[in-house]
Amino acid sequence: MQQFARLLPYLWQHRWKVYLSMAFALVVALLWAATLSMTFLVVKVLLQEQTLQQYVDLEVNNCEVEIDKRQRELDELDRQLEIRAFKTPPDGSLPSSDKEIRRGQDRVAKKLYSATQRLVACRWIQRHLMPLIPNDQFETYAWILFVLVIGTTLKGTAVFIQEVLIGSVVELAVMALRKDCFRHALELDYQTLMRHGKPELMSRFTNDVSVASDGLNLLGGRIVREPLKAFACISVAFWVNWQLTMLSMVCVPVMAVIFHRYGLLLKRASQHMLERMSRIYKSLEETFDGLKVVIAFNGERRHRQRFHRENKDYYHQAMKVVQIDSLTSPTTELLLTLAVCVSLLPGAYLVLRHEDTIWGIKLASEPMLMEDLSWFYALLAGTLDPVRKLSSIYSKLKRSAAATERIFQVLDWQPALKQAEQPQHMPRHSQSISFKKVSFQYDSDGIDRPNALTNVTLKVAAGEVVVVVGENGSGKSTLVNLLPRFYDPSSGSVLIDGIDIRNVRLRDLRRQIGVVTQETLLFDDSIYENIRYGKPGATHAEVLAAAEKAHVPQFFDQLPEGFATRVGARGSRLSGGQRQRVALARALLIDPAILILDEATSAVDAQSESMIHQCLGDFVKGRTVFLITHAVKPEILEFVSRIVVLEQGQLLAVGPHQELLQSCPAYQRLFRAQPFHQSGDSQSEFRIDSAAANPKTTTPIEPPLVLKFPPASEAESSEARRKAN
Repeated sequence: MQQFARLLPYLWQHRWKVYLSMAFALVVALLWAATLSMTFLVVKVLLQEQTLQQYVDLEVNNCEVEIDKRQRELDELDRQLEIRAFKTPPDGSLPSSDKEIRRGQDRVAKKLYSATQRLVACRWIQRHLMPLIPNDQFETYAWILFVLVIGTTLKGTAVFIQEVLIGSVVELAVMALRKDCFRHALELDYQTLMRHGKPELMSRFTNDVSVASDGLNLLGGRIVREPLKAFACISVAFWVNWQLTMLSMVCVPVMAVIFHRYGLLLKRASQHMLERMSRIYKSLEETFDGLKVVIAFNGERRHRQRFHRENKDYYHQAMKVVQIDSLTSPTTELLLTLAVCVSLLPGAYLVLRHEDTIWGIKLASEPMLMEDLSWFYALLAGTLDPVRKLSSIYSKLKRSAAATERIFQVLDWQPALKQAEQPQHMPRHSQSISFKKVSFQYDSDGIDRPNALTNVTLKVAAGEVVVVVGENGSGKSTLVNLLPRFYDPSSGSVLIDGIDIRNVRLRDLRRQIGVVTQETLLFDDSIYENIRYGKPGATHAEVLAAAEKAHVPQFFDQLPEGFATRVGARGSRLSGGQRQRVALARALLIDPAILILDEATSAVDAQSESMIHQCLGDFVKGRTVFLITHAVKPEILEFVSRIVVLEQGQLLAVGPHQELLQSCPAYQRLFRAQPFHQSGDSQSEFRIDSAAANPKTTTPIEPPLVLKFPPASEAESSEARRKAN
């Protein structure tokens, strides 16, 4: 229940619906006990061959006789006490016999009061209800059945209303919980989210929320209604015979111990089952995200086998839950049947032997009748049914508790990025960007990984265009990802215009930065909305201008709906180059002071890449640009200020292109490994310079070697043909 207690704030907002549903649950319980009590009337009519009018008249007479008898007993006790009043000891204390008389007076007075109350009730029934009931025995029986049907109908209606009210509260609470989890997840930093993984998050947001919703429905529905039904039956059973009812509860402590043990096992098994479901989500995500690779490399069998293994693991964990759940119901039913037998066997003895005591123990105020025993049995059976239903949903409740715990774990995750308590104002970037002794290591859950960056110090003036180059894994993307605070450095600091970016609001920081990643992500919306994603208030003219700069109109004019064309999930309806141009237009629209291009032209064709580079040549003026690339092409060099060379997370060199070609061997290797397919004098000069710097990388083109042989004689030719055959 501790996990469900954290849901109370979400339920409290709709407390009036909860109160109303509990009221209807109470109505259900009362009607349940009332319909079961009809057993008494049925037995009276069928077995005793007595009409209800006769039974009520007899009860009125019995009550009057009982009242008269108890009144005489009370008068006699009062008389005895008055006689003994003259024999009171000098110290004023009462003798033991007087105390017994006083206790007897109390007992008789209680019985007198009880008989008086019964008489009042019977006379009210005699006066108001009996005129409505027929005198014929068969007609009376039919009337009882009619009342039973009406009561069952009202009970069913109350159940329906209660379920609808609880369903409404649960859906509203789960919706609020899901929104809070989503809001909190978006407030977490990129590294924290990626550490848990998308499949894990998807599983918690979908499967776990669904399981928790089922548990809440049970908690507000059956968990409230069924105990009330059982309590109503027990209350009436206590009124019929409280001694036998107490006997029927001897198995309750045993049931509590067994249920506690089952609960621990169910919770542990349910948690493991939910974890296995997360792994199924992961298998599905990896398969469908890499579907092209799966098909290209004939990996269908491997992924089927992996999916089979994950499902098999889930099956084994689910079977543990099923086994424990299967034990719960028969165990509960056995204990309840035992409890009923423990109380009914003495009850049958009292009825058949016309006694009110067993072994000197008083078990009834007076000898029980057959109709009383049948009524008592019906009430115990009515108690057994709700408890049996509760035992059947016990596993679902425990599974829901485990799912709720996993959902609130998301809300308990703390971001690695801390917001400044008193953020500094950050004007538009206009001076410099500095990386001061920056080191960074990715969080890998206890695995010792080398630093992605080590003691990097770099200063970039405002308006510079810096190209960051290096081999795969050198830390290029990690370095620029520190600017928008996708991560925070493990040590060192990043300053923009002398202000540590950890001391400003994230929203203010990221408002100045435009990012185009290598893995272009678009949303399932129109091209127009994807472009203005970062600036929702942009005018149509601004969106169109940004699109033209990125050469988007070259392809959307060919689409049937133009700007309004939906790009599909993750931009699946567009080619890779088209997606990148839309992403570039999205970044250009926000007019960023700092622009980060992470392999932004890696998926476009040569002509579009050349156009985009020309566009960047105009757009980068007055902005600080970080351009990550593997291919430093001549078009880029026209507007690049400096080149930053990284290797294994360390800063090797910073400088202009020509200077690095002469002084940095690592840059020479990277630059000369690039395939250039160009023509023209300038390009020819470029190739000559490269070849002179590293002759091993250039192979001179020579005419093919032609070997000439003297003509063979006819005999030699024939012999050669014979050997060949």
